[in-house]
Amino acid sequence: MSQPPEHYLLGIDLAGPAAPERTGVALFTSDGGGMGRIPAGCDGSDEGMRARVAELAEVASVVVGIDAPLSYQPGGGQREADAELRRVIQEHGMHPGSVMAPTFTRMTYLTLRGVVLSRVLSGIHNVRIVEVHPGATLCLRGAPLAAIRGFATDPIARGELLRWLGEYGVDGLDPTATDSDHDVAACAAALGARDWLAGRTQWRYPARPPWHPFDFAC
Repeated sequence: MSQPPEHYLLGIDLAGPAAPERTGVALFTSDGGGMGRIPAGCDGSDEGMRARVAELAEVASVVVGIDAPLSYQPGGGQREADAELRRVIQEHGMHPGSVMAPTFTRMTYLTLRGVVLSRVLSGIHNVRIVEVHPGATLCLRGAPLAAIRGFATDPIARGELLRWLGEYGVDGLDPTATDSDHDVAACAAALGARDWLAGRTQWRYPARPPWHPFDFAC
């Protein structure tokens, strides 16, 4: 029987609660800083992810990187972390609009789901949670900017990013599997979670409990 990995890394590109099937879920093993993809073993439903994380946590620590706001600013508007990340990505050529306030009209249901899911998962022993931004994670590590800008709609851009991730040390990816931008984003979220765990983030806004209980990192 094979030994369990040092850690499991789960990248989640969360969709709103009305369309859980659009959630991207990418699972990796991690030993000594490397990471290799394995089948996720769950769908993108809240219960599917909860049950899978609980199962994995029985044998190794699980680090979950979630692409969704996991808190909101009292009174509404952007959090300090959102404002800081917008400034950083704009300096690196990304559109600042890719970071939206958690209570923005288009974000409210996603924020609601992110807040609930993160609290449920963080209640499982041996699980750690970090909020991530996949586009910023890719950009701040030098991934092709044009591909980052276009991967939501362009399969060619998705393939380019999957190849880049493989060259960056993310093993087990298929650069021809370009059907889903959510899957690519989930892989990038797992990369962000790995580097957060290792203490080598490119950008990090520390948790400020109780209202902002998780680090936001890229």
